[in-house]
Amino acid sequence: MWNDPAAAKKLMSEKNNLDFNLGNFERMQRSLNDLLELSELAEAEGDESVITDVINQLTSLQAEVKHGELEALLSGEVDANDAYLEVHAGSGGTEAQDWAEMLLRMYCRWAEAHKYKVEYIEETEGEVAGIKSVTIKICGHNAYGWLKSESGVHRLVRISPFDSNARRHTSFASVGVYPVIDDEIEININEADCRVDTYRASGAGGQHINKTDSAVRITHIPTGIVVQCQNQRSQFQNREAAWNMLKARLYELELKKREAAAEEQRDSLSDIGWGHQIRSYVLQPYKMVKDLRTGVETSDCKAVLDGDIDLFLAAALADKVGNEAHA
Repeated sequence: MWNDPAAAKKLMSEKNNLDFNLGNFERMQRSLNDLLELSELAEAEGDESVITDVINQLTSLQAEVKHGELEALLSGEVDANDAYLEVHAGSGGTEAQDWAEMLLRMYCRWAEAHKYKVEYIEETEGEVAGIKSVTIKICGHNAYGWLKSESGVHRLVRISPFDSNARRHTSFASVGVYPVIDDEIEININEADCRVDTYRASGAGGQHINKTDSAVRITHIPTGIVVQCQNQRSQFQNREAAWNMLKARLYELELKKREAAAEEQRDSLSDIGWGHQIRSYVLQPYKMVKDLRTGVETSDCKAVLDGDIDLFLAAALADKVGNEAHA
């Protein structure tokens, strides 16, 4: 341990993940035992109000246990890691850019509800409203494992607030989710294969952020992957963050290559590209959010757009595990 800090860090990370999962299990076990004892006392005394309270708490505990069962399936190499989440507006101008901002809000609300921390890495605002693109970092246990199934194209159908004739519009935005790579995972990048550009950051900024070419964009020429960062105060900090993002993108690309053969045999997962949406959000003429991979749907569109997407995340995770077991 003392002679190999990298191995020690990896071992401690594994230990912390096990402690987290075991601690959750033991806490739920204690809650169940306490509620059972309380219910016996309430029944013996005929206290209906306490019995009702116990039933409500058991219902909440049941939902928590179900969540824990699914979380136990997050056993991938990087499932426990933080996640980078990107949203890009599709064609359609202001309408699509507004939809991209709605998706960003949805994921931020989801992260907030799960006590995850959100850091803004890069954001390009739309000319009239919304955003053209944004990259955020979601920090928390199993953030990548839960969100990895959200990569793909999301379609919105609604009456456009930007159309004076109140016509129905269809908008698209793409979402990409990538794991934040730990230092002990080796990703070798040949700097000769990369083009590094600097530019002046846009947005509110601080005292210096908009006055110098502090923003950094890195293009990995062999793969065409482009990452950029502008939220830090110095070019050095933005450059370091951009390299870390590039490592994450290349690692995700390698993971996809490993799974390519299996994915070709399973048609349950859609291709990620325009015209291959994974989920539809219909607000007009009826209300429905439907995942086209799992078939899960709900009419409570407001709750979904306010971040209540656990129904879809859980179904996608269970579906992926089921496909892997079948394969």
